[in-house]
Amino acid sequence: MPTAGNTAADASADVPADEVLGLSAVTVRRGTSVLLDAVDLRVREGERWVVLGPNGAGKSTLLSVAAARLHPTSGAVRVLGETLGRVDVFELRPRIGLASTALARSVPGRERVQDVVLTAAYGFTGRWQEAYDPDDEDRALQLLDLLGVVHLAARAFATLSDGERKRVQIARALMTDPELLLLDEPAGGLDLGGREDLLRRLTALAADPAAPTTVMVTHHVEEIPVGTTHALLLRAGRVVAAGPAEEVLTSAPLSQTFGLPLSLERRGGRLTARAV
Repeated sequence: MPTAGNTAADASADVPADEVLGLSAVTVRRGTSVLLDAVDLRVREGERWVVLGPNGAGKSTLLSVAAARLHPTSGAVRVLGETLGRVDVFELRPRIGLASTALARSVPGRERVQDVVLTAAYGFTGRWQEAYDPDDEDRALQLLDLLGVVHLAARAFATLSDGERKRVQIARALMTDPELLLLDEPAGGLDLGGREDLLRRLTALAADPAAPTTVMVTHHVEEIPVGTTHALLLRAGRVVAAGPAEEVLTSAPLSQTFGLPLSLERRGGRLTARAV
């Protein structure tokens, strides 16, 4: 069985200079289960990707691999010019911004919201004896303001609603000025108002040329922000389609991905899907 290290040299010959994330025949197995099955993906600088698929499709597993928090069973993974298996992931991870439910669970409930964001600078999820300068504190507040939750800076993380926690996580993910931003279901579980406000802010972020290359996971086309440039559709760990959003986010590949006939409507750059 090939390993990431064995295949990396073969895959590196045609790697473009602007590649931010590259997966070549990536497979992840857990016991007899195949979570990802020979997945190929190439994300270039400045692109805004969405990964879409039903429950159990492998979306969060793919994001864990991209975040250098999970090594594949086989295949090659390149992140920010480094190959997993040949790089110290503790040096690589600060260059990657990650917002996920799993990461949120590791945040101490008593932690102040501002400190939740600040501690990303050291890769911690709880503040200890480390020191921060005023510029760090100002940046944390600016990012909380960007996400519309600066008024919660002194609150305990455990007292926040799900929607507020998701915004704080995104602010935290941006704290280190990452080169790659990974968002795992940022709008999941939000009410209509919370979802629309968050998508408005993600749309503004996508339009900012200084914002990092982004990969976002979701279950619903309604949660895809305007400005998304590319899409990857997953079903049962396999790629159904990948490429420019206007080509991939259409009725036929989405119907194949979710296993039922779907009708897709575009309005004002947003998508809605209904069963036929």
